[in-house]
Amino acid sequence: MLDSPSEFRRSGRLAGIELSEIVQISERARQMRDEGRDVIALSTGEPDFPTPAFVIEAAFDAMRNGETRYTPTAGTPALRQAVADEHGRQASEVIVSNGAKQVLSSALLATLDPGDEVILPTPFWTSYADMVVVAGGVPVTVPCPMEAGFKLSPEALEAAITPRTRWLMLNAPSNPSGAIYTATEIAALAAVLDRHPHVWVISDEIYAHLSYAPFTSFTAAAPQLASRTLIVSGVSKAWSMTGWRIGWGVGPASLIKAMVVVQGQSTSGASSVSQAAALAALSGPRGLLAERRDAFRARRQKVVAGLNALPGITCPEPDGAFYVFPSCSAALRPGESCGDFCARILDQAGVALVPGRAFGLPGHFRLSFAYSDDALDAALARLSDALTGDL
Repeated sequence: MLDSPSEFRRSGRLAGIELSEIVQISERARQMRDEGRDVIALSTGEPDFPTPAFVIEAAFDAMRNGETRYTPTAGTPALRQAVADEHGRQASEVIVSNGAKQVLSSALLATLDPGDEVILPTPFWTSYADMVVVAGGVPVTVPCPMEAGFKLSPEALEAAITPRTRWLMLNAPSNPSGAIYTATEIAALAAVLDRHPHVWVISDEIYAHLSYAPFTSFTAAAPQLASRTLIVSGVSKAWSMTGWRIGWGVGPASLIKAMVVVQGQSTSGASSVSQAAALAALSGPRGLLAERRDAFRARRQKVVAGLNALPGITCPEPDGAFYVFPSCSAALRPGESCGDFCARILDQAGVALVPGRAFGLPGHFRLSFAYSDDALDAALARLSDALTGDL
């Protein structure tokens, strides 16, 4: 033990940044379970389905065949080519990373200078703003309320762009709202961006295979912007491979090269075994994706109907992903915030939800329906008891 330990000093870039509220709530739910409380945690975005068996077998085969060495920083050639084929691009336009989150982070670190701005339509996935700040950028939030379908309008985009804007970050299907932009809506946003060639686009499409309405990739609807668009995706959600930590970015080769430099100085290449598993997922049968999407669709209907039957809750039906983002404004007690509401529900009903403030849009909460029917039924019953005064 040191006699006079020096005081730890955080870097300025971490000022005000902590673990995401999603993680904090999940850890609180876990602690309550450890204390003997019966808690239903609907706070995390992780499918309850197992990784497909043929993917696991491919991982075993890779290990048995000695594929346990370092991989190229940008990803194995076979997986990069499979991703390129998936998106209709070239392998040189692909980077494979340790999850889609690293793709996003590397893109921002590779491109942002201090003061550069990133437009974030609100609600947004909670990590977006913090990643921008860590990379030296300035998040510019644009509220997109429930009445607007939680989607960015061309007029709002135009008003948010300044000479310092570097990126527009879109996420569709959205976490937390499930919103999907139609091809027409993407084209309208692209018309604005056509007038501002200094603005690039990050389109996070990790939930593309979990769409209940027609889905169009950003570059499919706006091919003229492909040279300044990064598509982000991976196997985590649709293939139930969250723990395998494989995501990818598809974009212009110049951007990908810069991101490879960042990744090379942080983690180097992703796991060889996980990349073999991801290759099997992309190369294997797709019927399982449709089956699981149908199961999520049925859960969506159950949850939306159940929430809309509760006093003070208004829940629009999401077009994709496995979240709902209801308004709870009419259910708040005097002086209560959405954070207070979720804390009350957790303490009184034993149901873990994430407040809308974590996604930049207070007055709402996020509920994940990536859980069993039994868990969802029990959670809805507890919510009903809590909001009708029976708890």
